[in-house]
Amino acid sequence: MSENKLFSLLGLAQKAGKIASGDAKVQKTVKAGQAKLLIVASDASELTQKSYRDMASFYHVQLIASFTKDQLGLAVGKGKRAALVVMDEGFSKAMCKEFSQMGE
Repeated sequence: MSENKLFSLLGLAQKAGKIASGDAKVQKTVKAGQAKLLIVASDASELTQKSYRDMASFYHVQLIASFTKDQLGLAVGKGKRAALVVMDEGFSKAMCKEFSQMGE
């Protein structure tokens, strides 16, 4: 249930213009201090995952490393995505809450 809710939240955030995707946009958003949450696909290459983990750590951005590229792209109505950035605090908190409930 929580996975579906999380994907719904991603879709809503995309429609509200609060999602950045694509490597260049993700990096620009994080470096500009606008990122509240960084979601990295679990099937992204090891180098890509490390790069985003390091970036999230350096810029103090919450990171979720889960879901596939296909799932992330589908959630935001686009093709495969290795990473997404959420730029809204409310959406970010709601998504982190849903993600934490998935592990229970």
